[in-house]
Amino acid sequence: MTAGTTARKVARSDGFKGLAKLGFAARGTIYLLIGWFAVLLALGKQPPETDQRGALQEVVRHNGGFLLLWVIAIGLTGYALFRFSEAAFGVVGDTKGHEKGPRLKSLFRGCLYAFFAVNAFNLLATARTKSQAGQQQQLTTRVMQHSLGRWLVGIVGAVVIVVGLALVYEGLKRKFKKYFALADMPTGSRRIVWFLGTFGTTARGVVFALTGFFLVRAAWDYDPSKARGLDGALRRTVADSDLGRTLVGVVAVGLIAFGLYCYAEAAWRRT
Repeated sequence: MTAGTTARKVARSDGFKGLAKLGFAARGTIYLLIGWFAVLLALGKQPPETDQRGALQEVVRHNGGFLLLWVIAIGLTGYALFRFSEAAFGVVGDTKGHEKGPRLKSLFRGCLYAFFAVNAFNLLATARTKSQAGQQQQLTTRVMQHSLGRWLVGIVGAVVIVVGLALVYEGLKRKFKKYFALADMPTGSRRIVWFLGTFGTTARGVVFALTGFFLVRAAWDYDPSKARGLDGALRRTVADSDLGRTLVGVVAVGLIAFGLYCYAEAAWRRT
């Protein structure tokens, strides 16, 4: 048996599928926390950072938090491995899953969530409190010190905007429906899941687009302090106007919807 055949067999095993489902649930938990922080932000409160690291830090603060963080860290690892398996063997449930585009998208998602998993394990090991937003601003500063750095930051921002718009499109068109094992879903649950997926994915896309916009703006103005991660994008939107606070409130509810949708993925998505 070749290494490729063994890897494919592992990726199709029940244990691996269970780990992937844990990963979807872990992602859902993080988005529920981020969404709740964004709700508080829209209400004029000062919540923890509304990003992945802020959510993980909040978990640690509570009784039993380290145990839950261990579960989330393992789940994020499982999610990343699931995406890497899709990149290697094709995207499950997608008729075009063996084509280059979907597989590259899964590879990108795998790398992103591997980074989040490393962050979670790092937080468990060191309990460092350095913010994700601060890390992004420092990274942007270092990049823009180079001659082509300003262009690179602008290009990254433009790519993030495109990703955000693509998520909005996928949400509105309900492209996610093809990934579900409909035979396993109770008929009454489908309408709720479709609503959560539409609203949640669209809201997530809006947040990505806002983050990309602030990166492009930082490059355009040659001002790294204007580079915003998820937390900074939401806080800046709230600060701009009352309309901005309303927008963040709607997006916050959407992120909570996406978190609940991730639990539906954990239950009924094809893996």
